[in-house]
Amino acid sequence: MITRRTFICRATIAASGMLVPASVWANATMTLGEMRIDTLSDGHLTLPQSMTFAGASEADLAPIRAAFGIAADTPLTPDCNVTLVRDGERTILFDVGAGPDFMATAGKLSEALSAIDVAPEDITHIVFTHAHPDHLWGLLDDFDEPLFPNAAYLIGKEEWDYWIDPKTIDTIGEERIPFAAGAKRRLDALEDSITFFTDGEEILPNIAARATFGHTPGHMAFHVGAGTESVMVLGDCIGNHHVAFARPDLASGSDQDPEMGIATRSLLLDQLAAEQIHLIGFHLPYPGIGRAEKQGDAYVFVAG
Repeated sequence: MITRRTFICRATIAASGMLVPASVWANATMTLGEMRIDTLSDGHLTLPQSMTFAGASEADLAPIRAAFGIAADTPLTPDCNVTLVRDGERTILFDVGAGPDFMATAGKLSEALSAIDVAPEDITHIVFTHAHPDHLWGLLDDFDEPLFPNAAYLIGKEEWDYWIDPKTIDTIGEERIPFAAGAKRRLDALEDSITFFTDGEEILPNIAARATFGHTPGHMAFHVGAGTESVMVLGDCIGNHHVAFARPDLASGSDQDPEMGIATRSLLLDQLAAEQIHLIGFHLPYPGIGRAEKQGDAYVFVAG
């Protein structure tokens, strides 16, 4: 069951009597048995199209641009949807958003949590899909201390090993050097308080890790729930609602290993569509909840 509520924060009433919101936050809620799952907006990114479309030819992109109304000379503005799971004992965040240092349009998670009366101190567990800036850089406060003081932290072992390695900054490529430096600084702060897991592990009750490598070397998705009541928290292994679904066989400029990204995306979409598993995508249109449906050789994202 999925519901949606909208919160208007820091609103002021103009002299005319109109309500003028300074910020609008919304959360979508679904329930799986005893679990309540919210998706919270961390804002959105503003990216050059090359970040997504670099691996595709103009001939491949033309029908997708037309179908989704994407002009060739405009940036992409993907939403950032952070998943919060509460099961009565635990309050679990999947990723922590971008924080204040990555992009002005993102880093809004603290306000979104406040809007549903969840304080940073209430978070018991933080599970990382991967260590890209928009998923990790919201980790620390202004004093470089973890923003969520009572949380236990969990990350895939392969992902940790890659970003914590001082050699990564020399091999990741010039455009991603800030990603490597930023990830290492933040993960260093967790070195004595983080738990590792590998593919297939039940990392918390009714939450199992699923290796979805390619976007990053150790990217993980998560199967949340049990039986027919379940949802897959995708992170960025399916990174948008247009080309990733319409042509999962096309390389994505956002994937660090494009060929592995193709294999991961194709296999996962096939499973999600065949089994009609609900999914939550970090960069799918807000609130990021929906399903994948197969149409011929392609897939479509169906919200809701």
